[in-house]
Amino acid sequence: MTAQILSGREAADALLATLKPTVKNLDPKLVVVQVGDDPASTSYIKQKFKSCEAVGMRSSHIHLPENTTLETLMDTVAKLNADPDVTGFIVQVPLPAPLQSHIPEIIRAIDPKKDIDGFGAYNLGKMFLSTEFEHLPPATPGGIVALLEHYKIPIKGKHVVVVGRSNTVGKPVAIMLLNRDATVTVCHHHTQDLAAITRQADILIVAVGKFNLITGDMVKQGVVVIDVGMNKAEKGLAGDCDFETVAKKASAITPVPGGVGPMTVASLIRNCVRAKERQLQK
Repeated sequence: MTAQILSGREAADALLATLKPTVKNLDPKLVVVQVGDDPASTSYIKQKFKSCEAVGMRSSHIHLPENTTLETLMDTVAKLNADPDVTGFIVQVPLPAPLQSHIPEIIRAIDPKKDIDGFGAYNLGKMFLSTEFEHLPPATPGGIVALLEHYKIPIKGKHVVVVGRSNTVGKPVAIMLLNRDATVTVCHHHTQDLAAITRQADILIVAVGKFNLITGDMVKQGVVVIDVGMNKAEKGLAGDCDFETVAKKASAITPVPGGVGPMTVASLIRNCVRAKERQLQK
């Protein structure tokens, strides 16, 4: 079996193309707040602004120094909440060490109407209700669902196994797929006999951040694999799956890089458009 490569770049381009007319009509604005100079963050932010340019969306970068205090950052959040020209904004993580423990209160301070990362309790809570309330879901889970839909991969009635239970990926993607009538099993580092469960998966989503966690003997023939992991390996970036051995059994698989990453960015742009639509309705 030759696995179909699920190109996130192709799917993201298609999603961004559908957003372009709405962006032109509504003129939303996205703001990214960065504290310090983390190289990975700088790279992610460039990708976000590149996608903004692709759809003609206004964007702005607030770059604060490494030694920024919590008070200054919270003041920046308050000003963005109050600015009617700002449709949505994110505070890029990771933050410098002194601010890292304050991430929950920083997220709580963001106006839910502008929370385009979808990390706040209000938007997460709405997502639990049904697909109709997934207005601003977390960007990576939203991107995963959009990727499956782009490639017309059935979800209803399928057994989805999610490896990883983070608040940003594992838990919300499990709920979003449950909303779409999948049977969902969530695994984590306390799960016993992980391989016995992953072999049951029709769709396997791995979001742990552990190189080669999933190998070919841990999946069944014909599985669809969504690899969210991003790890540094000898040959460059790699996911949580041993791509070579897993791809031999999979019917479809995402590459790393070029799989879920571009869809996360496209989903963030879509959230900004949705935020503008909802703000205008109210």
